[in-house]
Amino acid sequence: MFALMQSTRTQSLHLWTDPDTGLKAVVAIHSQHLGPALGGCRYLPYADEQRALSEALQLAQVMSYKAALAGLPFGGGKAVILRNVHVENRAALFEAFGRFVDTLQGRFITAVDSGTSVLDMDCIARATPHVSSTTACGDPSPHAALGVFAGIRATAMARLGSDNFEGLRVAVQGLGNVGYALAEQLHAAGAELLVSDLDPGRVRLAVEQLDAHPVAHDALISTPCDLFAPCGVGPVLNTQNVMTLRCAAVAGAANQQLADLQVADRLETRGILYAPEYVINAGGLIHVALTHRGADPRTITAHLARIPERLTEVFAHAQAEKRSPARVAHWLAERLLYG
Repeated sequence: MFALMQSTRTQSLHLWTDPDTGLKAVVAIHSQHLGPALGGCRYLPYADEQRALSEALQLAQVMSYKAALAGLPFGGGKAVILRNVHVENRAALFEAFGRFVDTLQGRFITAVDSGTSVLDMDCIARATPHVSSTTACGDPSPHAALGVFAGIRATAMARLGSDNFEGLRVAVQGLGNVGYALAEQLHAAGAELLVSDLDPGRVRLAVEQLDAHPVAHDALISTPCDLFAPCGVGPVLNTQNVMTLRCAAVAGAANQQLADLQVADRLETRGILYAPEYVINAGGLIHVALTHRGADPRTITAHLARIPERLTEVFAHAQAEKRSPARVAHWLAERLLYG
């Protein structure tokens, strides 16, 4: 574990248990160079504890890079709660997690993430002020989707020479809160949607409401389209399945879209433009960070509008330097964090 901490430059790793509620939680603080660490709380089942620890460390690094590139005065962190099959009192479990967060004395601020909701954040808030995306702050998913949609426009312009979605075939993998909101915006703009999700009910809803075409979850990556939008839990693309992609660009809401930077190089070799996750999916983080600081909606909207600008800058750097946008974004983030 120390080797993984060193490889990701993680500052600290914190573990907590609460026998009364069954809580087993991890908080990874990657960096506080730009400010207190900010990151969502995941509540998912894990095959083993090692995987939960590894995911917390890797996602904390992602959050640091994302905050740096978004120009936010925060570092990166991530919380993971190991989900049991049976939970007697969910509210008590998240309140216990809030007590854990409070022991970190403001060095880590948590928020909603995969498997958690604003109601869970309300329970955390009973024990600590170091939480955002509560009922009072609002769900960050709409702003996350808005940012990705704006980023897809910039990606389409860079790769296809037009940001007109009319008739554009977009494959959306994952129809959670952000993925579905993104699909709604793409449909309203005239895009033809190909969709998949592990929950068949979400797929049926997209078919009924958005005229989407359902595709088997494991087949969507290789289905011909103009743009592939991964919006589920990553990593989505690896060195094997990236070779089956049949699209012009990859741009979506998921964290950890690529297994590693070698996948980014393969995308570049194949002429598939990749919109780095650190940039395109920063909308949720922007909402969480700025609402926690008391910013008004106008300020948040203005900050969201910078996402396509940053993405266009990354694309320009990548083209000039003849390397993957993912490597450019990685380099820019590390320069901001480490000089």
